[in-house]
Amino acid sequence: MKSVIIGGAGFIGTNLAIHLARETEGQITIIDREDYYFDTLKSLNLPRITYKAAPFSMDADFDEQVKGQDVVYHLASTVIPGTSNQNVPAELEANIIVTAKLLDACVRQEVKKVVFISSGGAVYGKKGTCPIPEDTVTYPISSYGIQKLAIEKLLYLYHYQENLDYRVIRLANPYGPYQRPNGKLGVVTTFVYKALTDGKLVVYGDGSVVRDFIYIEDAVRAINKIVNGNSDLRIFNLGSGRGTSVNELISDIKESIASELEVEHIATRAADVPVNYLDISRYEANYGKLNPVSLKDGILKTAQFMKETGMVK
Repeated sequence: MKSVIIGGAGFIGTNLAIHLARETEGQITIIDREDYYFDTLKSLNLPRITYKAAPFSMDADFDEQVKGQDVVYHLASTVIPGTSNQNVPAELEANIIVTAKLLDACVRQEVKKVVFISSGGAVYGKKGTCPIPEDTVTYPISSYGIQKLAIEKLLYLYHYQENLDYRVIRLANPYGPYQRPNGKLGVVTTFVYKALTDGKLVVYGDGSVVRDFIYIEDAVRAINKIVNGNSDLRIFNLGSGRGTSVNELISDIKESIASELEVEHIATRAADVPVNYLDISRYEANYGKLNPVSLKDGILKTAQFMKETGMVK
């Protein structure tokens, strides 16, 4: 089987590539915007992986990117939740319309399956009752969530019209190795890094916001099962199945790796949903118990990775 990961040099793509290279057979192509994005993956000397620098944009040659591929993983995005409302028209074009061009190419090149990493938080908004099942009516409160949901609907349309098979992974909040600790996503990874360095944490609001945190190795293992499974269902929540407040996260970090932390609270963000965690019973009914790593163990694993790779002393 040949697979291509578009937007594959980031946190999720890196871990997915590692899993596919070690646990499956077949050629894997990683596509991202710049050659230097691949430095981390190339340093691992993984088997059967090739790399290609190419844009995710209106002028991209998607036919060339997906030609000969059995599975296309769509991980590319030009926006993050916290800033997606700043230029809504531009972001809608950069993600939704460009994805439509990608799907046109997938149809022309007879791709067997498209796998889209959606959002387990942003697509649902504030309306769902936790744990949130996949059939909850979606009311996104950010442009980011609207983009993810619109791409899900595009996939349904292309399946209905063109018989293009697909899977949508509504992923919770992954964390762990290869996530940038100084980025704008990933509160667990960021807080672990800060706990191991200066001990200063910045919290939006009062820390009562509840999220669903999943260790990245659990996530990519489950994604692989969904992609290769025989279920006729096409949308799956993927998270730990439980909610953890930011305050509880800080408490777990204190108990696990750093007892003394300085916490600064700043204004909450309008795009933040107060409580979000996912019902993963559909996944477990089709693919077995997820048995995710506990948050405390995931914190320890993430801290160990940072120390072993020289990210912290």
